[in-house]
Amino acid sequence: MTYDRKLLRRRDLLRGATLGSSALILSGCDAMNENATFRSALRVAEKLNQATHRTLTHRATLAPEFAMSDISPVFKTNGSLTGTSTDYLAHLQNNFADWRLRIDGMVANPMNVSLDALRSMPARTQITRHDCVEGWSAIAQWQGTPLRLLLQQARLSNQAKYIVFHCADNYGARPYYESIDLIDAFHPQTILAWSMNGETLPVKYGAPVRLRVERQLGYKHAKYVMRIEATDDLSTFYGGKGGYWEDVGDYEWYAGI
Repeated sequence: MTYDRKLLRRRDLLRGATLGSSALILSGCDAMNENATFRSALRVAEKLNQATHRTLTHRATLAPEFAMSDISPVFKTNGSLTGTSTDYLAHLQNNFADWRLRIDGMVANPMNVSLDALRSMPARTQITRHDCVEGWSAIAQWQGTPLRLLLQQARLSNQAKYIVFHCADNYGARPYYESIDLIDAFHPQTILAWSMNGETLPVKYGAPVRLRVERQLGYKHAKYVMRIEATDDLSTFYGGKGGYWEDVGDYEWYAGI
């Protein structure tokens, strides 16, 4: 395994800053989290983190990749262990034979893509570290379709700024969703993974496909992706902050590491 040690030191510095601000929310500081001034300060810190990360790392810089021998023997399951929507459960019973990934929004060529079609496209395989905001990390091998190929086929509008991932799992009455900007959407390591550690992606890890956006924290890696929507405005989606945890817990929208 070879990589730029200076880059790793910068990555670890950024990771520490991001984990610190997000973990504070998770630590049970409810009184602080309810304080408007504190929440405003977190949003300022997020913008600083994004500006710092983008300044220190080139937009095409790869997250570290590892060897097969580095793969973790245990990869913790987090969040939902299955999709919960009626459509998803029907697809699960049919082994996703009729499942289709919808790509729409600000595109000239909306698409419905089958799992077989995804797997037949040029794929990328990468062994990367998953960093959870709760403080744990694990390394796994992922194989999937680069997101940029799908966006190119759908003919993304020049006015689009963000990509929104609509998922099949719910937390209470809220659907899970996430979003990224176009820099991360077109990054070489941003893939829709349909394989994990050389096997078909297990349901508990997000089958049939999950997002892997390797330069961001784990909660950005949406599982059970059913629809991808291009937009120029995140404020119109659900709570308006660009993701489920961003809406309900004031997590950072940009969780770069």
